[in-house]
Amino acid sequence: MYSNITPIHEYKKYWAECYGIAPFLPTSRKEMDALGWDSCDIIIVTGDAYVDHPSFGMAIIGRLLEAQGFRVGIISQPKWNDKTDFMALGKPNLFFGITAGNMDSMINRYTADKKLRHDDAYTPNNEGGKRPDRATLVYSQRCREAYKDAPIVLGGIEASLRRVAHYDYWSDKVRRSVLFDAKADILLFGNAERALVEVAHRLANGEPISELTNIRGTAVNLAEAPEGYTIVDSSRIEKPRKEAFVPTNPYQVETQCETKSKTESDAKPISIRPSRHDAETTAVRLPNFEKLSNDRILYAHASRILHLETNPYSGRA
Repeated sequence: MYSNITPIHEYKKYWAECYGIAPFLPTSRKEMDALGWDSCDIIIVTGDAYVDHPSFGMAIIGRLLEAQGFRVGIISQPKWNDKTDFMALGKPNLFFGITAGNMDSMINRYTADKKLRHDDAYTPNNEGGKRPDRATLVYSQRCREAYKDAPIVLGGIEASLRRVAHYDYWSDKVRRSVLFDAKADILLFGNAERALVEVAHRLANGEPISELTNIRGTAVNLAEAPEGYTIVDSSRIEKPRKEAFVPTNPYQVETQCETKSKTESDAKPISIRPSRHDAETTAVRLPNFEKLSNDRILYAHASRILHLETNPYSGRA
């Protein structure tokens, strides 16, 4: 589900640009008071330390939103046992932006042998244990406890990799989308600067977050198929099969026709894919979670279709 893309620098800046550029994004009420802020428009919750440097993703995202005129606060590596730290900056006027940080929290905390790590490159003094397991879920739950009606926007590598049903190495099972478990309103995946700026401005213009269902690079929870879209079953794009199949051209976007002889086609499977030029009006339905979690072939099929449909120009919802 896509909307027309507005270049980042063509949005009219939010009224709070009058406060100017903060020396550092505030992390406490005291720092907010020093800037003359009575509230934050957006609060970013991150599992990393806050360092105002491009190697820390949330510093870049915070400054990007600040450049759009928004007042951005940072809650960095909060104590997650209760909601206290999540209320430190008050309720955001627009939304909480939640991320586990520059690294997946499970990889950050455990080795491939599932042994506990004792260091963390994104924490002062390289100290480990400053973020919870599956930090995206935990932070979202605490934000909901703190301010029940504040919209929650997920982002970062941990959320991106878990936006659909996914195999979880740590529990050795297929888990459903993090969007459901976190009870979040919207998930932004990949390099989501354009999507994030659009979300921020549309919320600032008074749109409810439940209506932000047509933004590229986002995942949302819908009760039914979107109006005006043709739903294509993923098996029409490529049939689930046990045989390994590598297409001649993995970026092929046109329909491939069966032109070989029967003997040749029997020897090697042929991929039949519908045209992808209908990306703005077509959505692909993947096998449901219950089937994926019990069938390795279907899981592999769904994973492949997901990757086939990630082209930003021709990929379908």
